[in-house]
Amino acid sequence: METSVITLEKPIQHVGLADWYAKQWENQQTNDTRRNDAFRLRHEARQLRNETRIRTEWDTYHNNARLADRVTEVNRWKDTLQACLERIEKEMKLLKDEKFSTERELDALGIPLGVISECISMRDCRQGTELTYDDGDTELKKELCVVENVKKLLMDRCQSAWEKINRLEEVKFKVQLDINDKNETIEIDKDMLTLDKNCANISFKTDPLRIPKDSIPYETWLEHSRYTKILADSELADTYKLREALFVVRERARNDMKAQRDCVDFTLRKRIYETQRARNELEWQLLKMREEMDKVVKEIQTLEDALLAKTDALKLCETRLETRTYRPGIELARDEPEMGLKDEVFQLRQTRQDLQDKINCAKATYNALENQQVLIDRDLANKSQSLMTDIRCLDLRVRLKTEAPASDTDRNIQLVHMEDEIPPT
Repeated sequence: METSVITLEKPIQHVGLADWYAKQWENQQTNDTRRNDAFRLRHEARQLRNETRIRTEWDTYHNNARLADRVTEVNRWKDTLQACLERIEKEMKLLKDEKFSTERELDALGIPLGVISECISMRDCRQGTELTYDDGDTELKKELCVVENVKKLLMDRCQSAWEKINRLEEVKFKVQLDINDKNETIEIDKDMLTLDKNCANISFKTDPLRIPKDSIPYETWLEHSRYTKILADSELADTYKLREALFVVRERARNDMKAQRDCVDFTLRKRIYETQRARNELEWQLLKMREEMDKVVKEIQTLEDALLAKTDALKLCETRLETRTYRPGIELARDEPEMGLKDEVFQLRQTRQDLQDKINCAKATYNALENQQVLIDRDLANKSQSLMTDIRCLDLRVRLKTEAPASDTDRNIQLVHMEDEIPPT
């Protein structure tokens, strides 16, 4: 057939219409799949970003809380050690004062030694039948032995005080070193608390996860802090006894040297001192007893309030149980709320019983404290009467002394050994 128009076609295989539609459907499915994959990827990426952001924020928050807790813990230990350091410094000062007083007392023994030696030499110059070993000579030699023993004892006590001061110096150095380390640690951790992700002085580090060479476990650090405090407490435990021993030695030295002429008066003064100390102790015990009674009364009131609160809670729980018994038909089931309410009733009843027992125990304790207060009042009155009796006895013995105090105030000061406590006028 002849055509008026010449058409040219590519010499390749043409796609059929059905294949064309199939290709269009395949492209559509592929496009949908790619879009769905892209949507899922964007969703997962957004979820990952949110999860990582939240996790990072919470991790940062928890680490900030840990740093704050660590600063608080180190601060608490620092305050504890600082208190120990202050106690050490105070005890050292008091111990040095006692040592100085003891050394001064030791130096003052030169006078009685010289006097005793001179008296013995003078009595040895007697002639004839008067050159005898009489009671005076015996008492002088005995007094010389007493003074020598006192001197040796004071020297030993001074040596013990010096050694104790050296040990306290060592402990003070260790405690001060630990306090300085803790201060530096607190400053570092506080600086770390002020950092955030927007700070300019943060950067990647070479090996941040490494364990430092001199690092120690937390338990070791805690044990070291406890050891430092225990070391300070153990050194301070007998410091007061040592200071008291120095004081006792000085007083005993004076008493031993005066025992030959003043035995009775010394016994009365010692008794007055002990009675007054016991009276002061009883007054302190009475004060603490009354404070404890007030605390027990408040605790009883608190327990009764707690019992009342538990009573209301028990009423609520029993009301709930009783009201639930009116559920109709098949709904009247022994479900978990019923079991929980019954358990709560048992617990509340036991709690009320425990609170009532504790109230009874507190009342019995209060009655015991009140009875003890009556006994303390009676004992305090007896000690005050005994103290005044001993003071009147000393008043009667004033005539036996060659020198009496200028006034009643001076006499009372001497009786209670308050010469060092009164400031000079």
